[in-house]
Amino acid sequence: MIDQTQVHKVANLARLALTEAEEVQFTTQLGSILDYFEQLSELDVSNVEPTTRAIDVSNITRPDDLQPNGDRDAIFANAPDQDGDFFKVPKIMKDQEA
Repeated sequence: MIDQTQVHKVANLARLALTEAEEVQFTTQLGSILDYFEQLSELDVSNVEPTTRAIDVSNITRPDDLQPNGDRDAIFANAPDQDGDFFKVPKIMKDQEA
């Protein structure tokens, strides 16, 4: 069972400023939670496979297949500005003075 001193210590470690009334309230609530875990530990789960989710979840994204990029000249034709094989974009950072 958890007592108010332990709740105060945990609140202090978590940098929480609790009033005495809150400490009493959390002592009761945390005690109930720990009692419930105690009940759960009595269950026989030897035939239950470990899981990370209560329901199965699968990834529905497409496979990452390598595909050709297309015609390089057509891609650069749509660029507003270019410098050789690179796209030119506006400068977004100021020069830093040393």
